[in-house]
Amino acid sequence: MRMIGWLLLALTSNQAMAQACVVHSQAERLDVKVCQQNRNIPQKLFADGFCQPSLAGQKVDVQYVEHCPRGAFGICSNAQVANMPYRQDIHYYGVATDSAYLKPFCESKSQGTWLKP
Repeated sequence: MRMIGWLLLALTSNQAMAQACVVHSQAERLDVKVCQQNRNIPQKLFADGFCQPSLAGQKVDVQYVEHCPRGAFGICSNAQVANMPYRQDIHYYGVATDSAYLKPFCESKSQGTWLKP
């Protein structure tokens, strides 16, 4: 029993220490994968709120990682969370032509810098 408690604590601690999360959502004609890299969001808020989207009708898989994986077609660097003082880097994966609307949103609404890796 003691070993199980330690294992659960280790898994929980490991998740809380993660600085990024990969969110993969799927629906009938939708397959979206983004990674949110934390800059200054309190860890618990980031893990419990920002990395846990509720998207009706979609299958959502969240994976906690130390850093966002390579392979993004664009990154909204230093994006500001709407009406909050928090910042994060958002990595976009999948269809590169989506940058046509993601880049303007990043630069105007999120006050971030669009990077093309």
